[in-house]
Parts: sequence; C-alpha cells; structure tokens
Amino acid sequence: MIGIRAVASYLPQNRINNLDRQKVFEFEDEFLEKKIGFLSISRKNADEDTSDMCCAAFDQLVRNGGVDPDSVQVVAVCTQNPDYSIPHTAAIVHGKLGLTESCAAFDISLGCSGYTYGLAIIKNFMRGMGFTSGLLFTSDPYSKIIDETNRDTALLFGDAATVTHIGTDPIFALGRFTFGTRGKEYSALICRNGILNMNGRTIFDFSASTIPDDIKEALKLNNLKIDEIHYFLIHQGSKYIVDFIKKRLRLPDEKTPFKAQGYGNTVSSSIPLLLEDVLTDQSAKRVLITGFGVGLSWSTTVLFRQR
Repeated sequence: MIGIRAVASYLPQNRINNLDRQKVFEFEDEFLEKKIGFLSISRKNADEDTSDMCCAAFDQLVRNGGVDPDSVQVVAVCTQNPDYSIPHTAAIVHGKLGLTESCAAFDISLGCSGYTYGLAIIKNFMRGMGFTSGLLFTSDPYSKIIDETNRDTALLFGDAATVTHIGTDPIFALGRFTFGTRGKEYSALICRNGILNMNGRTIFDFSASTIPDDIKEALKLNNLKIDEIHYFLIHQGSKYIVDFIKKRLRLPDEKTPFKAQGYGNTVSSSIPLLLEDVLTDQSAKRVLITGFGVGLSWSTTVLFRQR
C-alpha cells in the first residue's frame, strides 16, 4: 500500500505585519481578523528561490528521520512560481539534494488544489511503476508576483514550502478523490505581466457554491458520513471562506482548524502545513482534505490512518 509516511515544512522567518498596513489599505480590525484572518504574512528571503524552500523543507524531513535520500525514486514539485520557466524546478531540487540519476522528477502546475491533485498523481505514478519511495513538494512563493500596493492580494498570500514522503507502510492511506475544473472562470485568479490579479468576489462565490457539495461527494465516494471524519483540513484561502464552509456543513470548530493567522494563504502548502500536526494525533483516524482555487480547480479526498 502506498500512502503518506511523513510531512515536513519550511516557513520563512520574515513576516509582514498586516496591522501595520491598516492606514495604507484603510480597513477595520474586524475585517482583518474575521474576514481575511491573516495577522501577518510570511515572506521568503530575497536570495531564496522556490527550489531553496523545497530543500529547506527536505532538510527538516531528514532531521525528523523521515527518509533515506538514496531511496527516493521520484520527485514531484507543485508550483506555479518556479525558479525558471525552463528547466522544471523538480530537476533543480533533484540536483541540489544529490538524488540518484535513476530518480524521476517532474513539476505539477497547480495552485490551491495542487496538494490533493499531487497526492493522486504521485500515488498512481508510483503504483504504476512499482516505486516504494517518493517526495511531493509544494512551494509556491507568491511574493514573486504580488503587488504590495494591491489590497486584494497583498494581505493574503504567504510563502512556505512542504514535502510529503510517499511510500509503503504509510501512516495515512489515500481514499478516493474528487476533481473539478471551471475553466471558463480562469481569469478570476491570474498572473498577467508578472503581477497577480484576483477577483475576490468570484473566488468566494465559487468556493461557497462548489466546495460544500464537493465535500459531500467525497464522503459519499468513500462511504463515510460527516460525523465519521475526525478532521476537516480545508485550504486556508481566508478565514471567512473556511468559516463559511464550516457553517454550511455544520462542522465542529474543533474538527475544522484555521491555523494560518501567522503566515497567510500559502497556496498548495496550506493543507500539508495543517496535516503535519495531525500526523502525530492518534485520534485522527479519518481526515478529509480539500483544496480549491486557481483554475478554477478543486479536489477532495479522505486519508485513513493505518498506524
């Protein structure tokens, strides 16, 4: 059985305090605390690139005793802000980590749904090839494309990276997945001329109308009911979005964490940052994860504890 063996992360120490930008962007405390939810935003160092953040997450994984580098057979990097347009960032990460030349490496170009998509991709790639050890990285530093004078994006997005070790004898097995795309609304979250633009109303309406039903569909696919899930790890797009989905499905607060107050919306890293803590919680037998955003795109699955 192929599944999740370990998760490690890297959060840059640099922070932008959103409260310090209150006068510039003219918002009330309640807007920041209740709607946005991010009191500060993490920012990578100027000399750090996407691959460097991946390597920092990997270093933490090794310190945790999570993986033998020589055993890694495939590396996938989920990013839409790579080091270069060519080559793929996974190749750069592979070289920096000194992995074997027989190791496959490829990028996945997805945003907020990237972690769930990535799990499905790497699991089935490994299963098809008979591989037993792989790494799924998420590293999407939006600070590369943020206009710091644009309130719609500057208050939201933080930098982070994670790595998930996929292999045999997993802590969590992967259930069945839902996937969806609403390509006709691709321009709601788009990078034009090197700058990120977002239509916040369209993104919220999409999330509110689509994700609660998708969660129900994922539960149905996995033969589960809401009260059989121990944690709902919802992409931390904003506090208001998480709270809305929680309220719509009547999910308990203790099962639906929002922990991104200190670093922001980290795109494809938001779910594994939550999952990192859940891995050691033995009460978490069944964990639903759902990612949604850029594309517009979404995906949901359930993780089943094995040990």
